[in-house]
Amino acid sequence: MLSLARFALTLIASATSQRLGAHAMRIAIAIIFLWIGGLKFVPYEADSITPFVANNPVMSLFYAHPDQYAHHLTREGELKPEERAWQTANNTYAFSDGLGAVELLIGVVTLVGLVSRRWGMIGAVLAFLTPFVTLSFLITTPQAWVPALGDAQHGFPYLSGAGRLVIKDVALLTGAWLVMVDSARAILACGAQREATRESEAIALEGREAMG
Repeated sequence: MLSLARFALTLIASATSQRLGAHAMRIAIAIIFLWIGGLKFVPYEADSITPFVANNPVMSLFYAHPDQYAHHLTREGELKPEERAWQTANNTYAFSDGLGAVELLIGVVTLVGLVSRRWGMIGAVLAFLTPFVTLSFLITTPQAWVPALGDAQHGFPYLSGAGRLVIKDVALLTGAWLVMVDSARAILACGAQREATRESEAIALEGREAMG
């Protein structure tokens, strides 16, 4: 039993396992950005991020009427044409489309890292920086915390559904860091290999010239 456990640990700790883990993390990050980025082009998703955008001091500049958002919120699956019309006039969907395009780009570039470590590094850096933006919503968005509606548990540290969704980006942040490390190692290893090849070719050339 002990030998079996040792074998399992050795297998998990192997270089091959580490490479597979890095690839799996890269694919997982790409799936998140591609899926969520694609949903940004759908009205219900654009509506759902309205509180985050409207309360952000920078992102709110893209909205026409960020101070009015609370009067026009809808639940997922609910269709209210008058609220959709307001969201359109508020630039909600235009902003969400732009954000979705950026997330799709990050997802694609991260996935390309499976065959190109340099592009993969770019994607990993972008994926690493993104959670800093989303995690800032915990500071700027009141809806990230349980409201004071009578229960004793409200405000910090009681995360609402929206807040619990945001806090998970800590894992995305860490995963992106691991992918960056893997990409950096691969880039450095490739550079060292090219340098060694050039040195070998130079030595061989000098040898041929000496013999000639």
